[in-house]
Amino acid sequence: MDRIRVVIADDHALLRDGIKALLNLAEDIEVIGEASDGREAVAQCRRLKPDAILMDIAMPGLGGLEATLELRREVPKTRVLVLTQYEDRQYIHRFLKAGVSGYVLKRMLGSELAAAIRRVVKGGLVLDPQIAMEAIQPPPQEPGPASDDPYETLTDREKQVLRLVALGHSNKEVADLLGISIKTAMSHRERVMEKLNLHSRTDLIKFAIKQGVIQVEG
Repeated sequence: MDRIRVVIADDHALLRDGIKALLNLAEDIEVIGEASDGREAVAQCRRLKPDAILMDIAMPGLGGLEATLELRREVPKTRVLVLTQYEDRQYIHRFLKAGVSGYVLKRMLGSELAAAIRRVVKGGLVLDPQIAMEAIQPPPQEPGPASDDPYETLTDREKQVLRLVALGHSNKEVADLLGISIKTAMSHRERVMEKLNLHSRTDLIKFAIKQGVIQVEG
């Protein structure tokens, strides 16, 4: 029987090592690649075409959500299973809308994680019990139709640019991280500001925090 091929995306090397050790105990699962950020995760999936990727949320540069948006376009057959510490309802709704196959918490036992991977590869949706309770609740702002949610007026690329600019990246850094020209990065940034009616980087950061695009630690 073919083994399930998995990529692990997390910015903590020790955690990747721990997850890999746990999954190596499963005879039907093989870890074929690792990534320390979202851009690397996309590159690994584009190259290796894994059956599934375990995706962290908070990673430097391109985050888990933004990487997921790109993967759904470029490698649609790869199932995305979010593996995170965040239970925030806003994040859950964002990822489910992006088309992930599961959202589970890092406290999950190794045997449960292996079972979750098997289920998503077979086409199932896997949610941690606590996450499932959050998922059936409306988003915190209860925007109603998607058109009433400013964030959803952005394209996938604009959502990526929003997060990167909110994290403090320059136009050149945004361009490098997304593999686009500086001129294109600037154009996307201008479109984001225009669509959201924002007038400064400070306004953009406040919006990103309010919408759950970035987290304020501590």
